[in-house]
Amino acid sequence: MIYPTRLAVLLAAGIAPLALLIALAAPAWWTGGLILLALLLACCALDALAGARTRQAEVSCDAPGQAGIGESFPVTLHARFPERRPRGMEFALGASGPVEAPFGLAAQGEPAKDGFAAAIVLQADRRGTVHLDDVWIRWRGPLRLLWKQRRLGLGRRVLITPDIRRLREASAQMVNREAMFGIKAQLHIGEGAEFEALADYRQGMDRRAIDWKQSARHTRLTAKEYRTERNNNVVMALDAGRAMCEPIEGVPRIDRAVSTALLTAFVALKDGDRVGLFGFDAKPRAASQPISGPRAFAMLQRVAAGIDYSASETNYTLALATLTAELQRRSLIVVFTEFTDTINAELMLNAVGTLLKRHLVLFVVLRDEELESFASAEPTEPDDVSRAVTAASLLRERRLVITRLRHLGVHVVEAASGEAGPALVAAYLDLKRRSML
Repeated sequence: MIYPTRLAVLLAAGIAPLALLIALAAPAWWTGGLILLALLLACCALDALAGARTRQAEVSCDAPGQAGIGESFPVTLHARFPERRPRGMEFALGASGPVEAPFGLAAQGEPAKDGFAAAIVLQADRRGTVHLDDVWIRWRGPLRLLWKQRRLGLGRRVLITPDIRRLREASAQMVNREAMFGIKAQLHIGEGAEFEALADYRQGMDRRAIDWKQSARHTRLTAKEYRTERNNNVVMALDAGRAMCEPIEGVPRIDRAVSTALLTAFVALKDGDRVGLFGFDAKPRAASQPISGPRAFAMLQRVAAGIDYSASETNYTLALATLTAELQRRSLIVVFTEFTDTINAELMLNAVGTLLKRHLVLFVVLRDEELESFASAEPTEPDDVSRAVTAASLLRERRLVITRLRHLGVHVVEAASGEAGPALVAAYLDLKRRSML
């Protein structure tokens, strides 16, 4: 694409009154204005043909594969010319997604090898996927009369994931705290169910581990040693429906749920288990099979970044039925959800019943501290009374649903938003100690 610069427009605007003055002052020379205009057009044509051509430009992009919420990251654009290159260049980036550009999406190119380079800084606002679709480059011709512009596709994506720096610190502390877990199984009753070996009975062992037949055969007390189970399936099922997208303390519930799920996934992977993610609202949206290994956590981060915010109501029946069909072995299913009315909760309870036939189910519910504050606040106006009654009614229905879940055999973790991660990790480790996985 070629279009005139400001200089060319000003020259063309200046020729018009000059041609009028020539026609008034010397009518015989009225063609002088046309000659000036033709001269300007010729210079523009020469400027278009001279210098670097638009088809010769080659553009590349350097951007990180993922970034955390609130982080700033640079997108470096490179333009190369195999033959002649212009004197200067400007870049403009086409980006869509949950990001902002504090300094704008345009930048002046700096000279680099075989061309120019420019860095555009983007800041991640929330979780999701940033699409770097196109880049525009433009430069002036040698006479500075025309802009030469070209649009090139990038097709790059940057995943915006939760900031896991604090999660890594917290999970490292928990892993270190539980480092002795499973090393001496004979000193911890019920910490393992897989038979490891026979050993001489020693003081401190569980007496129930004594193998009386082997003891009679060897004429000395012999006990069984057990080891902690590994390679269990743990599936984080995240509800991304309308209720989970409502903010709690300024952050959407789904973001807090994702952070909690990643913290527990990190601990579970360190403990040798397989972890998968499953996101759903009106229908399943994102899923990964339970995986383990050094690259598993990075893959879980990418899947978590793809769980988008939704305004749809949650369809528990479809989501949990799909999850049940995909799982081929007994698993611990951790469900992050929020129930706002009894009708939706009744559908959820019916769907959970099918999971309990084969799997171990654990629900994670974030306490609604705003409702609790309304219910416990001392009323000073009539509106405060109605607000407190409504909040107390909602909390009572919520407590009823949680009680019914526990009666069905579901394990429930109810914690404040800032304490949900450690509470879930503690519940997960407790289930492993009790050999329930």
